[in-house]
Amino acid sequence: MRYAEKITHSPAARTTAAALLALALGLTASPALAAPPTGAATKTPGTRPTATDPTSTRPTATDITGTHPAATQTAGGPLDRYYNQRLAWGSCRESPDDTVGGDLDKAGVQCADVTVPLDYAAPRGRTITVAISRLKATETRHRVGAILLNNGGPGGTALESPPYIREAMKEVGSRYDIIGFDPRFVGRSTPLDCGWPVSFTWFSAGAGRAGFDRQVALSKGLAEKCRATNASVLPHVTTRNTARDMDVIRGALGERKISYLGYSYGTYLGTVYTQMFPGRYDRMVLDGAVAPGDYGPRLLKGTVGENERALAAWAAWAADRHAAYGLGRTRAAVLATIDRVMARAARAPLPIGTAPEVFRVDDTHIPMFLFMGIADDTDRSRASLAEQVSVLAEAAKGRPATPSPEFKEMLRFALSGADSPSGSAQMAIICGDVPAQRDPELYWRDIERTRAAHPLFGPLTENIGPCSFWNAPRENPTRVRHDAPALIVAATGDPRTTYRSSVTLHDQLPSSRLLTLKGANRHAVYGEYGNACVDTKVNRYLATGRLPSKDEVCVK
Repeated sequence: MRYAEKITHSPAARTTAAALLALALGLTASPALAAPPTGAATKTPGTRPTATDPTSTRPTATDITGTHPAATQTAGGPLDRYYNQRLAWGSCRESPDDTVGGDLDKAGVQCADVTVPLDYAAPRGRTITVAISRLKATETRHRVGAILLNNGGPGGTALESPPYIREAMKEVGSRYDIIGFDPRFVGRSTPLDCGWPVSFTWFSAGAGRAGFDRQVALSKGLAEKCRATNASVLPHVTTRNTARDMDVIRGALGERKISYLGYSYGTYLGTVYTQMFPGRYDRMVLDGAVAPGDYGPRLLKGTVGENERALAAWAAWAADRHAAYGLGRTRAAVLATIDRVMARAARAPLPIGTAPEVFRVDDTHIPMFLFMGIADDTDRSRASLAEQVSVLAEAAKGRPATPSPEFKEMLRFALSGADSPSGSAQMAIICGDVPAQRDPELYWRDIERTRAAHPLFGPLTENIGPCSFWNAPRENPTRVRHDAPALIVAATGDPRTTYRSSVTLHDQLPSSRLLTLKGANRHAVYGEYGNACVDTKVNRYLATGRLPSKDEVCVK
């Protein structure tokens, strides 16, 4: 799954190193549903269900725990003030130098804050805000409704995404209010910052016990720092609470049902929503899906084979361009270059950059950068990784190594606390959902067991993380108990949320359909990869609300 990622699926956000890092790690980048009943009335923007409205879908008290969502409720429930709140839509620009907000304003997007309870079990207590954006439908006579976006991560933003998704949706985009949102404690929503010295926590155990012991100490220190600074908040940073926030957003928008587009981790969030709030969603697209049983603190576990094949394909690409990158004339030679870099970095960290900003990269970091770089098999992404490996190879030879601006930003994101809130929120969500194994020796045994066959990615995918030192989640993980007619999109070579995981989710949701892209080592496809077959089929579903009669296949 794309998890270790701060994944944001918009062209603007994807140009940042942090987003590339997230894409590389892959939990970033939805569920799709059947159409509403024939003849169902279409809500107009701004209308809300009332106490006497037979379509009202406010939650009952049991919705606070998410165990038995009900379809209707009379007025006076503890969550009414959240579902009935009036949203103050306005400019997305927060300051003169807010270029993202300025671009959204120019695109006709409006922004608002939705108030939600910190703790749904105590809805009269502390509140927080969730930032949302809206690009309203222009074809109002044939308006479908609102579609909510999640770009994965966990911890990815989507406030900036409506203009890009409307472009991907082509003609059908004008029939939707496209809603971006930053999940609780992410982006422009109420923030969470543990004050970490790193912004990213998905590192390898390295070549030996010393590297693993450093990772144990780092993970323990990060968990303790988060607990010391945010103990009252952490229990409520969960996917189930984000799903509850989504339903409040639905109610505040005045929608009887809401459609959804989620990538990577966003597919897990979408699935959780279908299980907690059946009957409240319309069309759902899950791209790069992860089955709930595969989601947890060890998100990368089980992805070694896909990542090794993706790395080998990249190495063959780089070998064909030896004149440009100097990494080797054959695939084997390129992979041998990586082995030499790893061996040198295991002896002593490689200095990358020049004073005053020099990054020291060791054998616990390099597998993560490779892992990031192979989540996309386009020439642009492969060239970016080749440039990075060339810099590392120069450093391994003892020569000056100057990173590109993009690589420098990535190094800064991964190896410093420059974006501590991003890493804090991501890890809090992951650790808050599913309990982790707590014994470091268990992780070490798994690392050693896989190292012989998978020396590069085994110590990364089996490594320990902060969740091993986190407080146990307050709720049990979500399991699939309700069918959901979603459209699941998956590439056969997805190195993050593996194709196997998408197939598993498809099997768990019998009414779903699986749209397979054959031959691509790519995480997140629709509107991202440029495959006309996939985009056309997804848009047909969004336009009609009818899933294909059977699973379908597109070719790279």
